[in-house]
Amino acid sequence: MRRVKRNERARVGLTLNGRKLVADAEPRTLLCDFIRHALGATGTHVGCEHGVCGACTVLIDGVATRSCLTLAVQADGRDVQTVESLAAADGTLNPLQQAFRDNHALQCGFCTPGILMSFTDYLKRNPKPSEAEIRDVLCGHLCRCTGYAGIVAAIKQAARGS
Repeated sequence: MRRVKRNERARVGLTLNGRKLVADAEPRTLLCDFIRHALGATGTHVGCEHGVCGACTVLIDGVATRSCLTLAVQADGRDVQTVESLAAADGTLNPLQQAFRDNHALQCGFCTPGILMSFTDYLKRNPKPSEAEIRDVLCGHLCRCTGYAGIVAAIKQAARGS
């Protein structure tokens, strides 16, 4: 890894939602800000900027990661997926997104992208989670609108595949 001086901008190249992109970033630029402002993918939301709320969760090389705790330069050469990658090109929702819709699991939608990304990763690793396991993963996300019941129901539906 090349050392970058304090005010020098670094060239960051990554694959975002299947597209290879390159942009400049200051060494201290957070990945969430880089994704939103330099690359234009605004589905990733920034809430607490401390890794607590989970709104900024993206997948880096398939693993759920808080993009507010990750520097853009750390994603150089990596595969990054945001909520924009979930639906099909024609707008058809993926099963997890459809389950959220079916179960009224979103209200204002601010936390939803991060929750969707966390469970995209989690359901790949544990396709049949118990409700306790769902709630354990969900405790890493703050939602002020839903009360979580609809979210839990949606994740159960997606895990059932119905």
